[in-house]
Amino acid sequence: MNLLTGTLRRSALSSRLTSPRLTTRSVPLRPHAFTLPRLGSSSIRLASTSSTPPPTDSVDATLKPRPKASTPLRRSASASASRPIRANPTPTRSAIRPVLTFAMAERFLLPRIRAHIMTHNASAGIEVHLVHEALWIPRWPASSLAGDATDGQAKKEGEGGEVFIFANGTFVCWGMSEEEAQRFSREVMAPAMRGAALAPLREAETEELEFVTDPHEPTRLQGDLIILGRVQPLDSPEQSDPFLSLPSSPSSTATTPSISAHLPADTLLPRYAFSQALSRSTALSALEASLDNFLSSVSQLPDSLERTGKPGISRREIIKKLGVLMRFRQGLNLNRENFFDTPDLYWVEPELEGFFKSMSAALEVKARTNAVNDKITYAAEVQSLLRQLLTETSTHSMELVIIALIAVEVVIALIRDGPELWHMAFGPPEQDVSEGTPQAA
Repeated sequence: MNLLTGTLRRSALSSRLTSPRLTTRSVPLRPHAFTLPRLGSSSIRLASTSSTPPPTDSVDATLKPRPKASTPLRRSASASASRPIRANPTPTRSAIRPVLTFAMAERFLLPRIRAHIMTHNASAGIEVHLVHEALWIPRWPASSLAGDATDGQAKKEGEGGEVFIFANGTFVCWGMSEEEAQRFSREVMAPAMRGAALAPLREAETEELEFVTDPHEPTRLQGDLIILGRVQPLDSPEQSDPFLSLPSSPSSTATTPSISAHLPADTLLPRYAFSQALSRSTALSALEASLDNFLSSVSQLPDSLERTGKPGISRREIIKKLGVLMRFRQGLNLNRENFFDTPDLYWVEPELEGFFKSMSAALEVKARTNAVNDKITYAAEVQSLLRQLLTETSTHSMELVIIALIAVEVVIALIRDGPELWHMAFGPPEQDVSEGTPQAA
């Protein structure tokens, strides 16, 4: 036994001497830069407003400092998903250009907007076409207006932008600077919205993204950068021609009209899919901002209940605010352009559905919609509780009024019928004996 123990000890000692010694060191972890999204921000910026210069051989000349992540898509960009694309430009890749989305109203009446644009801007060379559920302006600024553009780059041949206008009160500008997009909003959309916009917003909600074109890359969303490149053939041949739904007119036929667009024609439907997801996100941002303003207007009610025991608001006002909440929920869940349902086009086109869902997932549309629904539910519960309190207060006041009326009626009855009731209860009063006895002679 002792011999065996000694052998084990010697083998253990030899293993310590011969085996390499492992060393550990602490690796500092970079702090997490994720922050919770602000649902009611008045303006969401998904990319820098300055356009990135064209690709050069120098990486430092291409990359610019980017703003800190503050939105869902910017947080995904902080993971450097798009950095390889930005840092390694190729000869076939275009310059990085912006995609701007504006929310102007709760809803657009597209037939009226299209008729107004075609009537009042035909001389300017603006074409308006119908691409499934959106209006498409293939080129802005038009050739006749290019000389009036304030941006020098817009005057160059082949530059400009395109616009998708959606029925949910938004429009998406591709390849246009912020100044050009503001000019389009001011010169085209503002006049067209008169009589064609339901519940216009006091302040436009905006989002910004960036894109490049590269025919050697597959079309996709990488980080915060849209890459327009190769596209797989569509499953349904009839969907390859989005102009089949156009009515016959001198400017449109049963076939695809001749359109001078500044972006590749084969990426039109992918751009449409990305634009529809962006339009939903911007419309949701506008709804979040409106809901936050509403919640701010009723934020003093719990404090008033705590301090005075009274809501400090009339029953009529509470009912009106409940109506506002119902309108919020209807716009969020029940309208045709809600934030949950997938458009019918993508059920038959998995390729386009992938573009639409990738953008929706990056912008966290579903999670933000659930958060807005939770806010509406909480606000509705508070309003219902206040209405119940006011109803109880009104019932208590009515009970007091009824009691007072009964008391008055009792007093009047006592004054009017009191003597009679007294005689009935205690009999007539006895006469004085001295007065009723005759005196003796």
